[in-house]
Amino acid sequence: MNNRKIDKLDLEILNILQEDGKVSNAEIARKVGKAPSAVLERVRKLKKSGIIKGYECIVNHKTLGRGLTAFTSIRVEEGVGATEVGQKLAEFPEVLEVHYTAGRDSYLVKVRVEDTEALQATLAKFGTIGPVRDTNSTIVLTTVKESRVIPLPHEKD
Repeated sequence: MNNRKIDKLDLEILNILQEDGKVSNAEIARKVGKAPSAVLERVRKLKKSGIIKGYECIVNHKTLGRGLTAFTSIRVEEGVGATEVGQKLAEFPEVLEVHYTAGRDSYLVKVRVEDTEALQATLAKFGTIGPVRDTNSTIVLTTVKESRVIPLPHEKD
């Protein structure tokens, strides 16, 4: 997918953008000591090569009534490597992540809902997907760390 060589400047730019995706091009340029036009071109190339996939707004889920986070392991009966159930799970708005996994269970799903009753309703919806055979949920009591920041390698000078 990506054949582009990442250099020290790219890593600096990526670190800045991961810290604050709304930072201005001029501010990035100031921090890395380059012209804004050079930084803009770098960012465009990082996007084009697929290294930068997009930008998001991080919302405080608790303030919007989605105070319960759960991780649900789901066992399904579908062929090895088939991910049709995962595609269906991903359609539910309360599902934030769907991971196809190795091991006893086929999927690990991250869910954010209002409360335990809403979680129960979500699990019931999962059960309507034909190949789903079993679910096992772990409810999060406190989140110590949650991040989408990818630790980047340090480029040698």
